[in-house]
Amino acid sequence: MRKSKSIDRNPPTSNRQLLVLAGIFLAFIGLIIWGISWIFSGLIYLIPPSLEQQLGAAVIPIYERQAEKSAAQNSLNGLLDRLETQLQPKEKEGRNYRIIYLKDETVNAMALPGDVIVVYQGLIEKMGSENELMMVLSHELGHFAHRDHLRGLGRSIVIQATLAYFFGDAGSLAGIAASVAENISNAKYSQTQESEADRFGLDLLNKTYGHVAGATDFFRKMSQDKGIDLAFLSTHPAAKERVKQLENLIEERQYSQKSFSPLPKELSTQ
Repeated sequence: MRKSKSIDRNPPTSNRQLLVLAGIFLAFIGLIIWGISWIFSGLIYLIPPSLEQQLGAAVIPIYERQAEKSAAQNSLNGLLDRLETQLQPKEKEGRNYRIIYLKDETVNAMALPGDVIVVYQGLIEKMGSENELMMVLSHELGHFAHRDHLRGLGRSIVIQATLAYFFGDAGSLAGIAASVAENISNAKYSQTQESEADRFGLDLLNKTYGHVAGATDFFRKMSQDKGIDLAFLSTHPAAKERVKQLENLIEERQYSQKSFSPLPKELSTQ
């Protein structure tokens, strides 16, 4: 008598099924991250400057230790004060904007939580006029006004916290703190955020001088400077496209372009 074959009622899961399940799981995590990030982005303007300054305290001392008191730093802060007087009351309420100047060849300037703008000597060396420099500083103030630096930081926290929840030690609290500090230092923005900061900078430049001479000079020079490593332009729209966008705005808003102001002597000798 032939024995009947036993039927395996629990066949092993195929590789294809595992891949599908993994894909669904990762998509679920991605949806959670997107949803929380979207909610955070909508609430970003509710974060008070005092809390933002506490976040900045995690990284600002790193830059302060690299800086030295100098006439150049004092001059830069004087220029920033002039721009600040033209800000809307809500854009400077509870704020204490200041510049940390670093003698480094990096061509960059960046906004840090805590109302600090870091400016590198390499950037100053590219400047041909005070107006050109003021456009860059106005751009950075635009990031503060739009809370762009907090948006990037919020996404980092959401991603790290979500990974910590699902994968345990891979996203421990210590790891989250370290990642947050790193993201504050290496903040990068979307092209939309950069374009909006350019618009803000152009308007602030016009309020300060009554014209916008120098608004496109830095970006025009960068479009012609081949092969240079520019941290400032790493995620920005292409320099040529940026010049075009600004020129269109200048024409649209009928801003005039008059004479340039020379760089302060404390900066022109850098």
